[in-house]
Amino acid sequence: MLAELVSRFARIVTERRGRDLDDWMTSAHAAALPELDPFLRAIDRDYHAVLAGLCLPYSNGPVEGVNTKTKLIKRQMYGRAGFRLLRHRILLA
Repeated sequence: MLAELVSRFARIVTERRGRDLDDWMTSAHAAALPELDPFLRAIDRDYHAVLAGLCLPYSNGPVEGVNTKTKLIKRQMYGRAGFRLLRHRILLA
């Protein structure tokens, strides 16, 4: 039962079928599996955010990419130069 619920949820996420989330939540609550309790509580707590993430076409991927690149440059520069050079390298990247 757990494997079936997990695979169904994976399909919902990969195919971005937010409309199926309510049915999945009902099935998961009915199964009463203790392994899923923390996960279900987290989804219940942030239900609207989870639903929006599954339905809306927006992504914060580009922003996260810029943050990752900035942190990488910062780590490479650690202890070598001041803020001016760090700023210059970030702007050139």
